[in-house]
Amino acid sequence: MTSLADSKNNQVHQDKPMGFSDATQFWNERFDKEEFIFGKEPNEYLVEKTKQYLKPKDKVLCIADGEGRNGVWLAKQGMQVIGFDASDIALAKAKQFAKDNQVQVEYSFSDTDSYAWQENTYDAVIGIFIQFADPAMRARIFEQAYKATKPGGLFILQGYTPKQLDYKTGGPSLIEHLYTEELIRDLAKDFEILELVSYEKELSEGPRHTGMSAILGLVAKK
Repeated sequence: MTSLADSKNNQVHQDKPMGFSDATQFWNERFDKEEFIFGKEPNEYLVEKTKQYLKPKDKVLCIADGEGRNGVWLAKQGMQVIGFDASDIALAKAKQFAKDNQVQVEYSFSDTDSYAWQENTYDAVIGIFIQFADPAMRARIFEQAYKATKPGGLFILQGYTPKQLDYKTGGPSLIEHLYTEELIRDLAKDFEILELVSYEKELSEGPRHTGMSAILGLVAKK
């Protein structure tokens, strides 16, 4: 494991607002509490789409899996789960959560730019509320997700739409970090889009995602 300073210095992309060590400090401050800030239950959209499209023994990558609520649930469904996060505090909680649930998840301490994405490897890549990404980083994530999925593999994404700025029940305050269908359709142009929906729903995902929310869901196939 390289040091945070080395990881930051080795970044190829210098246009993002946060380096690895900055992101680690930012998220560690939020995750450094006993409670699970996004709850322990998996994201509802992910559950629905997993049951619709995925099967046991599928190999799945969870982007920025935080405290592990989604990765651990997928592992409990019999999947081979790999995940990463830029917060070592969140990962410590995630690893203990996996142990408590008697499953294994292969976690790495990394951000999206320094992660060792492997090509044509995963049956599904999962991005649930990964809206820390500015537009340039978001484009890189979509490119890497496409490369990382096997032919026929899926990218499953959930995020907030600009109307979320009215609700203020979670998510980023910067409109450029939010999703519109037009934006996501353009980013997913290399995929076959199986589902792209915007809707409003009450969320109850820990103290950070609670209340009426304006959200978008994507299922895209390589």
